Amino acid sequence: MKIQALMLKNFMLFEDARFDWSDNINIICGENSTGKTTLLKVMYSLLKPISKGSPEMATKEMAERSFVEKLQGVFRPDEMKIGRLVSRVQGSNRAEFCAILDKKQKISMGFGSRQENHADIKLDLSENGQSFDAIYIPTKEMISTTQYFNSLYEQYHIDFEEMYYDLNKLLERPLSKGPNTSEQNEVLHSFEKIMKGQIIQKDKKFYLKMKGKGEFEMGLVSDGYRKLSMIIYMILSGSLNKDTILFWDEPETNMNPKMIQPIVKALTVLARMGVQIFVTTHDYFVQQEFNMLSVYPELNINNLDLRFISLYFDDDSDRLTYEMKNSSSDLAHNAIMHEFDAMYDREQGFIYDI
Repeated sequence: MKIQALMLKNFMLFEDARFDWSDNINIICGENSTGKTTLLKVMYSLLKPISKGSPEMATKEMAERSFVEKLQGVFRPDEMKIGRLVSRVQGSNRAEFCAILDKKQKISMGFGSRQENHADIKLDLSENGQSFDAIYIPTKEMISTTQYFNSLYEQYHIDFEEMYYDLNKLLERPLSKGPNTSEQNEVLHSFEKIMKGQIIQKDKKFYLKMKGKGEFEMGLVSDGYRKLSMIIYMILSGSLNKDTILFWDEPETNMNPKMIQPIVKALTVLARMGVQIFVTTHDYFVQQEFNMLSVYPELNINNLDLRFISLYFDDDSDRLTYEMKNSSSDLAHNAIMHEFDAMYDREQGFIYDI
């Protein structure tokens, strides 16, 4: 399963947009509050209800409830009124969005600004069922809280978006049987080389086992290592495999720049396995590591397709707009590089007293 395109109309910041995605790697950049995370969330909300292991939707009413509840859980609007996700204008308005999938499949959803828990859903899906999974990795890690998080989330109203709960359920899965594939081992080697250890689970608690130093509970490990540990365990358990669509929101959060190159390398191996990847970033190193893959063929021997998306507000109309290119070097509006250049110019001004 691949997402070929996403169309949004009057949904939050997006008045009218269409994004044509790469089957391999998509890198989304832009300043704060330009809708980067929104894109990940809306695609995840449309795909998760039909992913592997999701309840069957035997009736139209069941389908509507499933999609509406996922949208509510992921975006958490006030009082869970989905109408609050419609672009704000004077009077009433209506949001519509659609994910176009491979094999001519499509998921469409629409609702008005006055709706609370009702939406119009249209599904054009294969009758053979879905064998893919959608995984969302948020900016906060979850592996240090797995032991009690699910029971708390299910019994109490705690202020976490639902993808944290979904992720925690994946981390509760046992390890898969049988040997790893060569691609899995390559990804695992890249991550474990950074961490200098292996991830183990005991009674729903995770530890980093380091040679000659023993086992360290995740609460004692850095936040960056915890995020890498989540990836490693989901590969070992079989949750993250060739039939996965991976959404990773700002992988650079709490990461030393030295860790970025191996992370990008591992994501590249996942893409070669068949994983479709969506990454948001504010980071120069993340963007440039991916950009080198797109610019230098010797680094991209498998000819992976990389798509760079820049979100920005037009200076004249103050409307949110976007551009999509096959390298970040070709982006006319690149907030990361613009700030990098501005900082360089400021430093030159001090050096040469300009």
